[in-house]
Amino acid sequence: MERIRNITPAEIKSDPEIHTYIDRADDSLEALGYTEHSLAHVTKCAEMASHLLTQLGYSRRMAELAWIAGYMHDIGNMVNRNDHAQTGAIMAFKLLDDRGMDPSDTATVVTAIGHHDDHTAFPVNAVAAALILADKTDVRRSRVRRLADIAGDIHDRVNYAITKSDLVLDGDKKTMTLVLELDTEICPVMEYFEIFMQRMELCKQSSKFFGYTFKLEINGQMVL
Repeated sequence: MERIRNITPAEIKSDPEIHTYIDRADDSLEALGYTEHSLAHVTKCAEMASHLLTQLGYSRRMAELAWIAGYMHDIGNMVNRNDHAQTGAIMAFKLLDDRGMDPSDTATVVTAIGHHDDHTAFPVNAVAAALILADKTDVRRSRVRRLADIAGDIHDRVNYAITKSDLVLDGDKKTMTLVLELDTEICPVMEYFEIFMQRMELCKQSSKFFGYTFKLEINGQMVL
């Protein structure tokens, strides 16, 4: 094993092996008909998770670990969509351990990845909470792969209807607000809740971890 050292986001981002696993995981999800989970999604999650912890006053290193967790969180889909958080966590452990990451840092990243999936997610630490918020709020039109499926697939329809998405922190009011613009000619607001209510509950739990209240604003109206 290499000497123990601080593995940086730049190293992870430029690592061809990790890049390959992200691509292959997304290939599998595309074949299954899921929305985009490629480099665009994981990079957005990485940047948002890191930015959240920075805004909340966490150390630079914790923000880096959130970035790494966000970037690697979906590699388990290469194995199977089912239980991808757990298989992804095991893959991440092997990859990070082989590269000499400090065991404490590895544990933080692996724990976050292992707790991010909808059915088993929980904000067990700050990186996990930031990853959940980043992952569950990435709803956007550009994640839809096949426009022809919009009418028959509610997930594609809701994602395509979202024309703007932003997670806004208010340190004074202690709120985290997901601000969405949704084209109601494509889908009604209720369809968003039909498929994403569980994710919003996870966002509420994760916001609470930081002492914040999670809110949802759609088309200028506070709905949660």
